[in-house]
Amino acid sequence: LPFFAEIVSDDEVRIDGTSQGVMDQEIEFAAKGGLDYWAFLAYPPDDAMSIGLKRYLSSGVRNKMRFCLISECGRWHDPAYVERLSDLMKEPGYVTVLGNRPVLYLGFITEVKLTNHWAGVAGLRKVVDDFRAAARAKTGGNPYIVIMDFKPAQGKKWADELGCDAVSCYAAHGGDKGAPYVALSTRAEKFWKDCRTAGARVVPIVMAGWDRRPRVERPMPWETWQKPGEGIEKYFEAATPDELAGHLGRAVQWVKKNPDHAESGLVIIYAWNENDEGGWLVPTLFEKAARLDAIGSMLKRERKGR
Repeated sequence: LPFFAEIVSDDEVRIDGTSQGVMDQEIEFAAKGGLDYWAFLAYPPDDAMSIGLKRYLSSGVRNKMRFCLISECGRWHDPAYVERLSDLMKEPGYVTVLGNRPVLYLGFITEVKLTNHWAGVAGLRKVVDDFRAAARAKTGGNPYIVIMDFKPAQGKKWADELGCDAVSCYAAHGGDKGAPYVALSTRAEKFWKDCRTAGARVVPIVMAGWDRRPRVERPMPWETWQKPGEGIEKYFEAATPDELAGHLGRAVQWVKKNPDHAESGLVIIYAWNENDEGGWLVPTLFEKAARLDAIGSMLKRERKGR
């Protein structure tokens, strides 16, 4: 449970993270933990899922954390949505790399979506090219677009066909049954190496955890495919703060040792607050800020060693 949750009774909790005060606290926690940026999932502005981004943009302490966007390709059929992405790149604190290149993560690409929305990959390529042109006109920088795919070779294929710049992953996970956290971190680290082997430039994915049992027990309305209880035995044990910091530290070292493939210098962590999927950095009622404390200490040592 995140730090702002309220335990009502033995079988009921109340969680409301939508206030400006909560967002401001989260920014302070993240900055103290040495994090540099958040990657917000991008939704239409009137969607309830955009509240987090809205609160960030209106925060008086937002200068302590940069931000960028993760976008689902299935939304790119809406010109207004795509235009909003380039507009947000003009905001102060938007993440740029390699000079002045604003960063965008683009994922969840499937052949079905390509066929239904754009009659194939060439149609989406035109939308991506037009987006690049619009973003350059607004920001002066050529967007650095990172394809997110669960398979390195497929991610490299999409990057090549869409004219994108690097490959990463939304989350490295699998079907292990109650496996230790080291099995999950090893899987993520293999993903970086497989991307490099595929010839792709890489933004390493770091996994804070993967445990969907809350969603399996009580499926989300948008996960119509999930049947209650089905697959509940498949999860990874929670990381200790030191295990998580060690995993991130290896990602930082990998970026330093592979400058040709990790040219952006970026790492992305799953996730700040996917608490009901087992991936979180946000302080909790149980652990407090132990994860961020461990990460912050590790990052201080890395920065001193430069």
